[in-house]
Amino acid sequence: MSCCSPSAGDHVFHDIPAVPGGHLGGRPPGPFRPPSADRATRGQVRLPGGTFAMGDAFDEGYAADGEGPVHPVRLDPYLVDATTVTNAAFAAFVKDTGYETEAERLGLSAVFHLDVQAGPADILGRATGTPWWLVVRGASWRHPAGPLSSVGSLRNHPVVQVSWNDAQAYCAWAGKRLPTEAEWEYAARGGLAGGRFPWGDELRPRGRWNCNIWQGTFPTDNTAEDGHRNTAPVTSYRPNPYGLWNMVGNVWEWCADTFSSGTYAARAGDVPVHDPRGPRHDPRSDAPRVMRGGSFLCHDSYCYRYRVAARSGNTGDSAAANIGFRCANDAG
Repeated sequence: MSCCSPSAGDHVFHDIPAVPGGHLGGRPPGPFRPPSADRATRGQVRLPGGTFAMGDAFDEGYAADGEGPVHPVRLDPYLVDATTVTNAAFAAFVKDTGYETEAERLGLSAVFHLDVQAGPADILGRATGTPWWLVVRGASWRHPAGPLSSVGSLRNHPVVQVSWNDAQAYCAWAGKRLPTEAEWEYAARGGLAGGRFPWGDELRPRGRWNCNIWQGTFPTDNTAEDGHRNTAPVTSYRPNPYGLWNMVGNVWEWCADTFSSGTYAARAGDVPVHDPRGPRHDPRSDAPRVMRGGSFLCHDSYCYRYRVAARSGNTGDSAAANIGFRCANDAG
């Protein structure tokens, strides 16, 4: 669905046989929400909730993404992780449960072409429509750039190569849930009404980089002026006023909602929408799910989605080297 990360449909990859049955774990349930007795709030920040203007106030978004119209949304207080889930945290989940991600069961995943660490025989093709993504055998959360890579030195980096369904499994283990799209945007704004970024409207105030995105000529030359060629540690740069780190850039973050470009148009009006949760949940494994925040591969020449209002989506069984997640929780 997005130029920013390839989808895992049966015919997405050139020269790769179709996967019988598509999804590898059966039909996923609706977005997980833990019972109150099972909630775990370690590492989470309590947000006050309230009414905010959701959407793109600058008319800078892509029409197909549906970032407008701007509309009022009211949220109850809730909690959200200060950082995206790290490799160390995901490893603890896997050790405790024996869980296998969808990329591991499939035996392959998508890796950006400049980052691949694999032998020629393990590079199986290119993603349809986004040739800078290579299909690599053995790429998974443990080996995010291919079988010759490792997360051994990346414990405090965001876990990647995880699908929406994988994120659901982690949430069920952790006693947490994914944030709704509205909760994600409210959190990213950090109390700054109408801002383009979590820190204001200027990308580089006083010449300082505040997020991990692409610099140079995409997709061939990344000058890494922000200090990172791919993922950065989850506490890089500075947190926003709510104490949340890397809300834009670094990795795309899964949200609970099903994605539709018409979501905002359907609920626009003068009366605040209370705790919206997107379109009705679609149980299909290939239904699109919301992704927010952009990633280290975003560049305004082709993917100006590292703004707080930017939105995109991908199928729930998709994984790539720039997709991760953070968790939320009810405050009650």
